[in-house]
Amino acid sequence: MEFTIGRSNLLRELDLAQGVTEKKTTIPILSNVLLETAEDRLSLTATDLELGLQCGSPARIESAGASTVPGKRLLEIVRALPEADVKVKGLENHFIEISCERSVFKLAGMAKDNFPSLPEVPRGLAVIPGGILPSMIERTAFAIASEESRYTLNGALLILKPDRVVMVATDGHRLAHVERQTQVEGLNGELRTLIPKKALAELQRLLASADEKATVEFSKDESHLFFSVSRRVLTSRVLTGQYPNYEAVLPRDNNRIVDLDKSRMTDAIRRVALLADERSRAVRLQFGSGRMEIFSSSGEFGEAHEVVDVDFSGEEMQIGFNYQYLLDFLNSLGEIKSVRLELKDEQSAGQLRPLDESVGQYRYVVMPMRV
Repeated sequence: MEFTIGRSNLLRELDLAQGVTEKKTTIPILSNVLLETAEDRLSLTATDLELGLQCGSPARIESAGASTVPGKRLLEIVRALPEADVKVKGLENHFIEISCERSVFKLAGMAKDNFPSLPEVPRGLAVIPGGILPSMIERTAFAIASEESRYTLNGALLILKPDRVVMVATDGHRLAHVERQTQVEGLNGELRTLIPKKALAELQRLLASADEKATVEFSKDESHLFFSVSRRVLTSRVLTGQYPNYEAVLPRDNNRIVDLDKSRMTDAIRRVALLADERSRAVRLQFGSGRMEIFSSSGEFGEAHEVVDVDFSGEEMQIGFNYQYLLDFLNSLGEIKSVRLELKDEQSAGQLRPLDESVGQYRYVVMPMRV
């Protein structure tokens, strides 16, 4: 194997592959990247057995071949090189030589035969506009459960319809729901699938490095999901199980409405949270005529409260929330400036949504806390 490739092209593909390679493993080859050459292209493959990524770049091929090398170490070497052509050559005993201008490295690799093979990509089921997915992932992924015991909640539910895309995530204490109206090619009916959290993160990285007009061709078999973006393919194991009936959780009669300035709300919560109980992370919101007061208290540190002017004219009420859940939502809104908080009573879930829904409908449901 021998090829020459631009340093920036190789760095970009190695950086993508590094998100998939296994960092802590008892199987050493899973921390390696498979390099393969054919015709005028270098292909890279990485996997941790749960996720797989196939990517590549045009290259000048002197001789075809394949080898696996430590992904992290190769990335560090290429990152340190000057911006020039990089020459890679296979040596005996699975070593590869990396040279660029006056720098030369010899890196120990392993035989290709031991590298796991990725499944074949089946026929595509749907083509999703890639531009809508990064923001949808941004606004739902933080609500995915991190407890491994709640297996079906360890991913987001993706619902594809001919005229819309819906993404839902919940950990049982909160729920994020995003809906975008768009044309989904190739679909006649509805398609539902669970996407693991790590797969969502890698899909987001894949789309960030692609053209803004790129599409995602989605396909699946009995045990894998496939996301094809240009000539790159992300493969993920399927999450099995029945996703909860999230529609039953969405509030329908929260008639106490409070419109809030996002930045002012975020800053006030952050300040008051400094003296919140570290285990419960609870803050209390108290609403009166034209004002909202935010309270926190900790037996160890003391207490805090702050007043925020709001447009509220209903009956006085108070409700408790986990402050981190509120901040997660507010931090996901980007440039949006105003949010609406919809409440029913102290025992019922609150719902937050951005006032600007020009980029799709976004609903965030949070269960209350006793404070």
